[in-house]
Amino acid sequence: MRQRRLRVVLLAAAGAAAVAAGTTAAVVAHAASTGCSVNYRVGSQWSTGFTANVAITNLGDPVSAWTLRWSYSAGQTVTQAWNASVSQSGSAVTVNNAAWNGGIATNATTSFGLNGTWNAAGNPAPASFSLNGVTCTGQATATSTPSPTPTAAPSPTAAPTPTAATSASPTGAPTPTATPSAPPTGDCARPAGAGPAVTVTQVDVGVPVTGYGREGDTEPLPAAIAATPSGGSWLAWLGTDSRVYLGKLGCDDRLVGTPTSFAGIDLQDVQADSNGGVLLLTRRGDCGDGPLCGGSSSPCNTMHMIRFDNSGQLVWERQVTNLSDTRTGYDNGARFVWWYQHHGRLASDGANYAAYFGVAITVQNGNCVDIHQGDRMQVVNAGGALVAGHRDSFEVGCSHSWGTRIVWDPRTSRFAMVCATDNACRIAQPNPYRTVAAGTCDGTLFGGDLVLASTSGYWTAWSQGGQVRLEHFTTGASDTTVSTAARSSHPHLVSYGTGRMLLTWESGTAMAAQVYDAGTGTAVGAQFTIDVRDHDFQAFKAYADGSAAYPAAGSTSTSIRIARVMPIP
Repeated sequence: MRQRRLRVVLLAAAGAAAVAAGTTAAVVAHAASTGCSVNYRVGSQWSTGFTANVAITNLGDPVSAWTLRWSYSAGQTVTQAWNASVSQSGSAVTVNNAAWNGGIATNATTSFGLNGTWNAAGNPAPASFSLNGVTCTGQATATSTPSPTPTAAPSPTAAPTPTAATSASPTGAPTPTATPSAPPTGDCARPAGAGPAVTVTQVDVGVPVTGYGREGDTEPLPAAIAATPSGGSWLAWLGTDSRVYLGKLGCDDRLVGTPTSFAGIDLQDVQADSNGGVLLLTRRGDCGDGPLCGGSSSPCNTMHMIRFDNSGQLVWERQVTNLSDTRTGYDNGARFVWWYQHHGRLASDGANYAAYFGVAITVQNGNCVDIHQGDRMQVVNAGGALVAGHRDSFEVGCSHSWGTRIVWDPRTSRFAMVCATDNACRIAQPNPYRTVAAGTCDGTLFGGDLVLASTSGYWTAWSQGGQVRLEHFTTGASDTTVSTAARSSHPHLVSYGTGRMLLTWESGTAMAAQVYDAGTGTAVGAQFTIDVRDHDFQAFKAYADGSAAYPAAGSTSTSIRIARVMPIP
């Protein structure tokens, strides 16, 4: 058999008064406003340590610098922080802004992250916080502050105008720099051409990006992209510093604003909506003591959805594996991410997000435990809570699976999924478990992507012996097989405008592509080239204007190339 932290957000505001200089001045009362709220959330926790995110929302007048204070009640100690400087004396913690995130406008939020240690007594969140000396109650309070007002005496000399401080990323190591493009206004509405035209845009993301490596299904994923309703994009990439970065792209596929980042050792997918989007990423977990019945120890990691807003700020996060303070990876019933196939994908029904991914399954066997492998699908609602009993979710679907793919079907109001599995070596649907296409157990079976057919049912791409096939199915076995001209182990398939789909695959140092009819499976037009490097497990994403985009390795370690296939009529 192949084997493959809690968080807090805070809000704070402090009043500011401006003084105009003059020969004669009368003092009048000026109503200032202070107030803040804080969200402190532990995102990951293990036997001796934890990672937390703290978000500060300013409910009062804008501030240009901030200091946040709290006290721990259970002996916790902060060992590291990012996007802020932290000091601790006994239980009292003091946090000062970094050089790039001191300014917080009214009703704006900034965030920082920290690592810490705790003991077996527990790891409760702090009971209260203060920002710039004001206790954060979640409400704004008006205060009277004397403010000199000039009279009709000699004209005053204007004081220097303060410059607006830049709000930095909510989490992350040093904020990457980028040359921004103008933000998009309205839909991108990219023009259609007579045939598929390809644009390639290199984006300098400012930090090193994880390389392709061997492109195995057990290795980290370097990048993912998502289409926004306006036609722009969210670009996610895995740094070399155990951070997953997130940047917004305009209609020209160039960075807009400043990227943000979140703790994560592997990237899985990103999806977008009108309010921001969701990342799917992996974090380190705890295996516990075992013992294993056989085999060697493996990482016991956790899978998380990260909800972000239109500024890339954290809204909530939810673990979709099931490790906790009382359940480690080697406890009976655990579901975790290990070294074996662990890539996952996201889909949304417009209100909820679903994650479908490879998972390790711990089963008691006498006085020891065995680790099995399968896949798992979990649904999370708009508030970040798991949807218990969702009719499409499951604990275990396919056995020994890889190539887990998911799509939302508005025609049936269901999430549809396929996997590749060496359980009878086939392409299958996971729940209920049934065969789509039969394969051969020779080590060359690989699954591809899943798209809606233009009539009923779905198309999936897969490969056996290097031969790429397209299969059409509805609720069971394939009813149409298309043997394509593509020779590849890892094909990509994406919806491409109305009634079409785009098949792509590795071809030398570039990618080859062919358009197909999404109803009949007939090839449309001629094969063409996309001049970027293919990655076996990165995905094309479809856009409302009929284009499709793919994130590929850039020419430098700090860049990503966005290949876009423009629309056709």
